[in-house]
Amino acid sequence: MLTATSQSDHNLKFAVIIPALNEELAIGRVIREIPNMASKIIVVDNGSTDGTAERAREAGAHVVYGGKRGYGYACLRGMEEAGDADVIIFLDGDYSDHPGEMEILVKPIVEGEADMVIGSRTRGRREKGAMLPHGFVANILFALALRMLCGLKVTDIGPFRAIKHKQLISLGMEEGTYGWTLEMMIKAAKRKMRVMEVPVSYRQRIGKSKISGSLWGSLKAVTKIIYTMRYALR
Repeated sequence: MLTATSQSDHNLKFAVIIPALNEELAIGRVIREIPNMASKIIVVDNGSTDGTAERAREAGAHVVYGGKRGYGYACLRGMEEAGDADVIIFLDGDYSDHPGEMEILVKPIVEGEADMVIGSRTRGRREKGAMLPHGFVANILFALALRMLCGLKVTDIGPFRAIKHKQLISLGMEEGTYGWTLEMMIKAAKRKMRVMEVPVSYRQRIGKSKISGSLWGSLKAVTKIIYTMRYALR
């Protein structure tokens, strides 16, 4: 088991949670590119009808099955398996994120500068076509809303992120679908947690997006995310 050390936080244990739905072609590549710093890699199969679970096990991940269908529900299920990890890292299973940049993502936490770190795709290097125009604009608009309502200075609400395990539990996460990432950021800001972002790379996913791959899927996601903004108004 490999850990990370620094002057501020010593011997941190990292658990990686990967929600996955029909990612048979991508999941193995994702897992194999995760740095050795991870003490546990948890893949939550959220109702796949292909060989996602088998490919994940072959690559060395701990596979569990989600209950209700939904990104947030899968993340909550993964949290149940995190054990004594000090830091939780969330990573998509479609190979759009760069697992090799995980050490960059957690660095502010390791050095004692942050409680949560968001990987910003808008500030990082994006492969052409990786973010569709409507998705890019929506992320910017929601980031602006976070700044106005919560004072949170971010440029993206992307899923590639890291957070201290105890702080994550204290947030009392509720959203089961698309609003998960935004809920986490709103609640962290309202609890005065130290939230930072770092630029991360982003590429075209393998397979079809469950959210932004169609206009209807994008509209459903935006509607749910707007509903999630209620946490900022409480």
